[in-house]
Amino acid sequence: MDTPSELNQIVLPQTVIGPLTRAAIFLVVCIRPDEAAYGCVRAFCANLSGLIRAVEFRDVEAGLACVAGFGSGAWNKLFGTPRPGELHPFQEISSGGRHAVSTPGDILFHIRAKRMDLCFELAMQIMASIGHVVSVADEVHGFRYFDDRDVMGFVDGTENPRGEAAREAAIVGGEDPVFAGGSYVIVQKYLHDLRAWNALPVEMQERIIGRHKLSDVELSDADKPAYAHNALTNIEENGRQLQILRDNMPFGRPGHGEFGTYFIGYSRTPRITEIMLQNMFIGRPPGNYDRLLDFSHPVTGSLFFVPTCTFLDSVAVDGWGAAENAATPVMEPPSPTPAVVRDTSLRIGSLRGEKDE
Repeated sequence: MDTPSELNQIVLPQTVIGPLTRAAIFLVVCIRPDEAAYGCVRAFCANLSGLIRAVEFRDVEAGLACVAGFGSGAWNKLFGTPRPGELHPFQEISSGGRHAVSTPGDILFHIRAKRMDLCFELAMQIMASIGHVVSVADEVHGFRYFDDRDVMGFVDGTENPRGEAAREAAIVGGEDPVFAGGSYVIVQKYLHDLRAWNALPVEMQERIIGRHKLSDVELSDADKPAYAHNALTNIEENGRQLQILRDNMPFGRPGHGEFGTYFIGYSRTPRITEIMLQNMFIGRPPGNYDRLLDFSHPVTGSLFFVPTCTFLDSVAVDGWGAAENAATPVMEPPSPTPAVVRDTSLRIGSLRGEKDE
């Protein structure tokens, strides 16, 4: 596929950076493994921006946006080469009974707006277009809860980077010029044991999170334990904090006793999020793990690359892919060996961006 620089195009990123919204749908699908299905998805990719505009136009002030990301296993079959430099399967982590699972997913659709009906309509139109060639791996409908709190009662999103800092954290730059303007995204669906969590004294909850529950003020270094969630997810390198851009959403089904947080973290390199997860599940140092995981566990885990709108709009459809891939086989990177640490011993992402009421 031609790159934007070869075509002298302006690169337009997808809407990775934007205000938080009141509603979102997270839809992960797997493509049927045959060339006809991949051809259908390629045609869909070339038309996705038009589909989004058609639904968005029904209420232009509702801020409808959709980000599409593609998994390691699907990339070569859909787009061939070149390939994003750090795209690989999600790294499973297992330590001391804590397990960050790796689950299937070829395409992620992150749909968000002020209104759930617009999110619902776009998801319905997406499935009407490709539902016959994909299977749904996961679908979560998220909502903003009171003053941006999660269902565990704490504000979720306080330290999200904003403005140029958000772009620096989330958008690929000159380190991978062919895919500049893109982003890596990791998603995990966390389920919480609210009965056990709510049985804890508020003071213990605050020590686990690292913030005061009512005011959202961060605990002092003297009062914050080393196992606090916000201590273990704070990553520094050469004296500089490394950040990711989160857009987490609460979800749940009270009648089924299901309460959770859908973690979604965008970054210019997946390495930062992966270090955060290792600190949480294995510990920093090993054994000093995130005590939130005593009350919360992930049931999904996937890594995707979000190419630019320019890339998707330029996807060729007829006859593309099969001949090129047959002539030049492309090997998918093997799934990394799960990180396993034997020791004695989620709220991922307490960061917030600009609010969109």
